[in-house]
Amino acid sequence: MTPVKHVLVVANRTAATPALLAAVRARAEASPCRFYLVVPATPKGLHRLVDPEDSGKDVAARNLELALPLLSDAAGSPVEGHVGDASPLSAIEDAVHQQPVDEILISTLPARVSRWLHIDLVSKARASGLPVTHVEAPAPVTAAA
Repeated sequence: MTPVKHVLVVANRTAATPALLAAVRARAEASPCRFYLVVPATPKGLHRLVDPEDSGKDVAARNLELALPLLSDAAGSPVEGHVGDASPLSAIEDAVHQQPVDEILISTLPARVSRWLHIDLVSKARASGLPVTHVEAPAPVTAAA
Protein backbone atom coordinates (compact mmCIF):
# COMPACT_ATOMS: atom_id res chain seq x y z
CA MET A 1 0.00 0.00 0.00
CA THR A 2 1.34 3.43 -0.98
CA PRO A 3 1.76 5.77 2.00
CA VAL A 4 -0.34 8.93 2.07
CA LYS A 5 1.65 12.10 1.39
CA HIS A 6 0.82 15.24 3.35
CA VAL A 7 0.86 18.26 1.04
CA LEU A 8 0.85 21.78 2.44
CA VAL A 9 -0.79 24.21 0.03
CA VAL A 10 0.14 27.87 0.51
CA ALA A 11 -1.98 30.44 -1.29
CA ASN A 12 -3.96 33.58 -0.69
CA ARG A 13 -5.43 35.46 -3.65
CA THR A 14 -4.79 32.42 -5.86
CA ALA A 15 -6.31 29.82 -3.51
CA ALA A 16 -9.30 29.14 -5.78
CA THR A 17 -7.73 29.59 -9.21
CA PRO A 18 -8.00 26.96 -11.94
CA ALA A 19 -4.19 26.59 -12.04
CA LEU A 20 -3.99 25.60 -8.37
CA LEU A 21 -7.05 23.36 -8.60
CA ALA A 22 -5.50 21.57 -11.57
CA ALA A 23 -2.20 21.14 -9.70
CA VAL A 24 -3.99 19.67 -6.68
CA ARG A 25 -6.05 17.37 -8.91
CA ALA A 26 -2.91 16.15 -10.74
CA ARG A 27 -1.05 15.59 -7.45
CA ALA A 28 -3.98 13.66 -5.98
CA GLU A 29 -4.21 11.47 -9.09
CA ALA A 30 -0.48 10.66 -8.92
CA SER A 31 -0.62 9.09 -5.44
CA PRO A 32 -2.68 9.20 -2.24
CA CYS A 33 -2.48 12.64 -0.61
CA ARG A 34 -3.95 14.70 2.17
CA PHE A 35 -3.94 18.42 1.49
CA TYR A 36 -3.88 21.24 4.02
CA LEU A 37 -4.29 24.88 2.99
CA VAL A 38 -2.67 27.77 4.81
CA VAL A 39 -3.67 31.27 3.73
CA PRO A 40 -1.25 33.89 5.06
CA ALA A 41 -3.06 36.98 6.34
CA THR A 42 -1.11 39.21 4.00
CA PRO A 43 -1.67 42.90 4.77
CA LYS A 44 -1.89 45.39 1.92
CA GLY A 45 -0.54 48.89 1.41
CA LEU A 46 0.37 50.86 4.52
CA HIS A 47 -1.04 48.10 6.73
CA ARG A 48 2.22 46.20 6.07
CA LEU A 49 3.95 48.90 8.12
CA VAL A 50 1.30 50.11 10.54
CA ASP A 51 -0.51 46.98 11.71
CA PRO A 52 0.79 43.90 9.86
CA GLU A 53 -0.39 41.46 12.53
CA ASP A 54 -3.97 42.78 12.55
CA SER A 55 -4.62 43.48 8.88
CA GLY A 56 -5.46 41.00 6.14
CA LYS A 57 -7.13 38.36 8.31
CA ASP A 58 -10.68 39.03 7.07
CA VAL A 59 -9.71 38.78 3.40
CA ALA A 60 -7.61 35.68 4.08
CA ALA A 61 -10.52 34.04 5.93
CA ARG A 62 -12.85 34.73 3.00
CA ASN A 63 -10.29 33.34 0.55
CA LEU A 64 -9.92 30.25 2.74
CA GLU A 65 -13.70 29.78 2.90
CA LEU A 66 -13.99 30.15 -0.88
CA ALA A 67 -11.11 27.78 -1.64
CA LEU A 68 -11.69 24.85 0.72
CA PRO A 69 -14.71 23.29 -1.06
CA LEU A 70 -13.08 23.77 -4.47
CA LEU A 71 -9.81 22.25 -3.32
CA SER A 72 -11.67 19.38 -1.65
CA ASP A 73 -13.41 18.65 -4.94
CA ALA A 74 -10.10 18.76 -6.82
CA ALA A 75 -8.37 16.57 -4.22
CA GLY A 76 -11.20 14.05 -4.09
CA SER A 77 -11.16 14.25 -0.28
CA PRO A 78 -11.74 16.90 2.39
CA VAL A 79 -9.16 19.67 2.58
CA GLU A 80 -8.75 21.58 5.81
CA GLY A 81 -6.89 24.80 6.43
CA HIS A 82 -6.38 27.92 8.46
CA VAL A 83 -5.41 31.58 8.20
CA GLY A 84 -1.70 31.86 8.85
CA ASP A 85 0.81 34.47 9.91
CA ALA A 86 1.11 37.70 7.93
CA SER A 87 4.56 36.60 6.78
CA PRO A 88 4.09 33.80 4.24
CA LEU A 89 7.40 32.18 5.26
CA SER A 90 6.39 32.22 8.93
CA ALA A 91 2.98 30.79 7.97
CA ILE A 92 4.77 27.92 6.19
CA GLU A 93 7.15 27.31 9.10
CA ASP A 94 4.28 27.31 11.59
CA ALA A 95 2.26 24.83 9.52
CA VAL A 96 5.27 22.52 9.06
CA HIS A 97 5.77 22.45 12.83
CA GLN A 98 2.08 21.92 13.62
CA GLN A 99 1.37 18.91 11.41
CA PRO A 100 3.04 16.34 9.19
CA VAL A 101 4.17 17.80 5.85
CA ASP A 102 5.92 15.81 3.12
CA GLU A 103 5.83 18.48 0.43
CA ILE A 104 4.79 22.07 -0.16
CA LEU A 105 2.74 23.51 -3.01
CA ILE A 106 2.94 27.32 -3.30
CA SER A 107 0.54 29.22 -5.52
CA THR A 108 1.35 32.79 -6.50
CA LEU A 109 0.20 35.56 -8.74
CA PRO A 110 2.17 36.06 -11.99
CA ALA A 111 5.83 37.01 -11.49
CA ARG A 112 5.33 40.61 -12.57
CA VAL A 113 2.91 41.29 -9.69
CA SER A 114 3.66 38.63 -7.07
CA ARG A 115 5.10 40.00 -3.83
CA TRP A 116 5.82 36.42 -2.77
CA LEU A 117 8.04 35.88 -5.79
CA HIS A 118 9.73 39.25 -5.23
CA ILE A 119 10.73 38.11 -1.74
CA ASP A 120 11.84 34.74 -3.17
CA LEU A 121 9.36 32.74 -1.08
CA VAL A 122 9.70 29.58 -3.17
CA SER A 123 13.47 29.36 -2.66
CA LYS A 124 13.15 30.22 1.02
CA ALA A 125 10.56 27.46 1.47
CA ARG A 126 12.96 24.99 -0.18
CA ALA A 127 15.37 25.69 2.68
CA SER A 128 12.99 23.58 4.82
CA GLY A 129 14.38 20.52 3.02
CA LEU A 130 10.94 19.60 1.74
CA PRO A 131 10.12 19.37 -1.96
CA VAL A 132 8.43 22.55 -3.15
CA THR A 133 6.27 22.97 -6.24
CA HIS A 134 5.40 26.44 -7.51
CA VAL A 135 2.14 27.11 -9.35
CA GLU A 136 1.70 30.47 -11.03
CA ALA A 137 -1.94 31.41 -11.40
CA PRO A 138 -2.74 33.76 -14.27
CA ALA A 139 -5.88 35.27 -12.74
CA PRO A 140 -6.64 35.64 -9.03
CA VAL A 141 -10.04 34.78 -7.62
CA THR A 142 -10.62 36.42 -4.26
CA ALA A 143 -13.44 37.05 -1.91
CA ALA A 144 -12.31 40.66 -1.66
CA ALA A 145 -14.14 43.29 -3.67
